[in-house]
Amino acid sequence: MTSKFVAGALSIPLLFGTVAVAAPAVAQETVPDTSVSTVETQQPNARGKAKKASRSVAPTRKQSPHKYGSVGYNKWYAKHYMEYRYGWGQQQFKALEKLWTRESGWSQHAHNGGSGAHGIPQSLPGSKMASHGANWRSNPETQIKWGLSYVKGRYKTPMGAWNAFQHKGWY
Repeated sequence: MTSKFVAGALSIPLLFGTVAVAAPAVAQETVPDTSVSTVETQQPNARGKAKKASRSVAPTRKQSPHKYGSVGYNKWYAKHYMEYRYGWGQQQFKALEKLWTRESGWSQHAHNGGSGAHGIPQSLPGSKMASHGANWRSNPETQIKWGLSYVKGRYKTPMGAWNAFQHKGWY
């Protein structure tokens, strides 16, 4: 489960009118979202009038045109999650697509019996992905999230990881 904070506003009557005051955020449990979209919110400007602001939200399975766990879904999820989480665009996705196609063919069940590397990002050992979820052995979303955080931490971007892979044969 993820938590989402919802802010409201209170209207306080004053002698010469009312003033809107932001209410404290309230935590609400929500189902994890697995597609990126833009949500418009109303935020007060300096004069107290509402203005529209937009923000990205995490990708949701419901919004995917592909069957969960398929190669199409895994690519779709990675593309949208990396945009949502890291702000990486199409060029970075192209590099990631090449990298993980070579590593695992985008299969969450890919396993190298010789080295023990596992999953879409071919984590070595596969159990490293447990830091992103106990379901790391078979959940493509957990594997993708771990793989993207690994790429960010070690190579900064998917293009950096792809360049390293081309030179070394691994990343």
